[in-house]
Order: sequence, then structure tokens, then C-alpha cells
Amino acid sequence: MRVLLIEDDKMVGAAVAQALRDAAYAVDWVTDGETAIHAAENEAYEVALLDLGLPVADGREVLRRIRRLGRKLPIIIVTARDGVDDRIDGLDLGADDYLVKPFEIRELLARMRAVLRREGSGSPALLSNGNLCLDPATREVQFSGETALLTAREFALLQALLTRPGTILSRSELERQIYGWNEEVESNAIEFLIHTIRKKLGATAIRNVRGVGWMVDRPS
Repeated sequence: MRVLLIEDDKMVGAAVAQALRDAAYAVDWVTDGETAIHAAENEAYEVALLDLGLPVADGREVLRRIRRLGRKLPIIIVTARDGVDDRIDGLDLGADDYLVKPFEIRELLARMRAVLRREGSGSPALLSNGNLCLDPATREVQFSGETALLTAREFALLQALLTRPGTILSRSELERQIYGWNEEVESNAIEFLIHTIRKKLGATAIRNVRGVGWMVDRPS
């Protein structure tokens, strides 16, 4: 799942970006408002995290311009501005949620999951095709009566497949869901992740369509 992180504070941005990667999100981090608007225009994201005190174009302008694009991009304002008027203004401009710094990363992740559920663009409380059942909150997966704990990137890959059961996803589509802009991707990274997931769940958990990509079965 791909996240646009819009934060100009280098220390805060680096910490949040790493925490999101550890939680199995692919992160594109930008540090000014114009770059954020350009990214939102040219990439598809499941959620954006928006600071208000940005250079070039401030967060309110970013929010206004993204909303003018007409896209249903969930946006959570993440800012040190804690006044009631600031919150009301941000929500009225089109933000889906408002989180005040400092915050616990667990709360940010929970708010992201909640916003995605409301928007219908992200994971429900549990992802399942009837055989596989994946819990986004714990990264646990159940298959054939067994329970396994997935690494962050194993989870991200299986989440991408379970979000669209019955759909074949190519290597590039899966890479996009797992890796951000500046992350190096080894040529066999997807195959390796699928191999490790199959070791935990069994070879039938993920199907390979030779020369095209991978999929999980539709709900029966």
C-alpha cells in the first residue's frame, strides 16, 4: 500500500517514513508543497499524510489543490497546530482526519486503517478470500488451519494480492505496492518474497501465472 508523506522536518519525516516502512507501507516522502501536488497529480496513492507548515506551498494550499483534482485520496493532516480553529479549518478544507504532533506511531497507523476503511479504498478489518485470512493490525495470516506471522514486506505483498483476489498482478505492480521511490529493488525481490510466504503457508497460497504475474484465488 503506497503512502504520500508530506513533511518538511527532516527528523520527523525520516522517523515517520521508517515507521511506515516497518509497518509494511511503501512510502514516497516529499518536503515541500509544490512537489506534493505534483506527486499527487502523477502517482496513485492510497493515503496522504500532510503537514501544514510547508515551504513553497503551505499545507492548506496543498489540500485545496489536491481536492480540486477530483481524486478520492484520503488525507490525514499531521501537524503541531493544535487549535480548535485549525482543526475545523483543515477538516472543512477536505481533510479526512487531523492528528496533532507529537503522536504515537500506533495511533497514526490506526487512524490510517480507519480512514481507509471509511473510504473503501484500503483494507477492511480483515482481508480474506475464504482460504487466506490476513489481519492488517497484527500481520498474522491464517491458511489451512495454520497461523503465521509475516514480515513487513511479506505482508505488503500478500495484502496487495488479497485486496484484488482473482486478479493477476505483475512484478512491477507488486513492486509499486512494496517499495517507495528511493528504495533499491533487486531483480528477484518479488520471487524471493513469494518463496518465503509459500514456505510459511504452502505452495498453493499464491498462484503463479507464468510470464504474467501472481494471484490469489477469488472467494469461492
